Amino acid sequence: MSLSLIVLVSMARLILFNKPFGVLSQFTGGGPGETLADFVKVPGVYPAGRLDKDSEGLLLLTDDGKLQAQISAPRYNKEKTYLVQVEGVPTEAALVQLREGVVLKDGPARPAKAKLIDPPELWERDPPVRFRRSVPDSWMALTITEGRNRQVRRMTAAVGFPTLRLVRWRIADWTLEGIAPGQWREVRAGIGTQRR
Repeated sequence: MSLSLIVLVSMARLILFNKPFGVLSQFTGGGPGETLADFVKVPGVYPAGRLDKDSEGLLLLTDDGKLQAQISAPRYNKEKTYLVQVEGVPTEAALVQLREGVVLKDGPARPAKAKLIDPPELWERDPPVRFRRSVPDSWMALTITEGRNRQVRRMTAAVGFPTLRLVRWRIADWTLEGIAPGQWREVRAGIGTQRR
């Protein structure tokens, strides 16, 4: 008679949620349609980081505190890529400033990856972005490894190009690919998994 050894590997739940404009990155404290509870009906998961109410895109939720810290704590240097619609067309000098690290009121930001991009194929925002006929707008991809309060908006404003629309597309290896606004997808992540 042989004995079988079964090894159970503890797996953390990880949810990729496409947070719509106007939704808070929390489960309580808002009106109807304004919190995560209106979209993610999964008990025991919590946001790993946050995304402002007036920003859209990828928000990760997990049931594991260690993974939550690995995703959101700045010391882990997780890259976060944003698709940013700005007022005006950033100059190469402005992009260089972002790449070298702009100085904000709460101290210098780490150097970012910044480049102009063609307008991405995204969903329509509700409500629509406010446009001024006399001022052009453009899109850029901005990748940072921090997560300060309203950091991307403050960075683009610091170089003279205010943000009109902000969509977080990627965190580390996870992206919004194939996830519509207000929808989510669950993936499995081993506790302690290191992702760059």
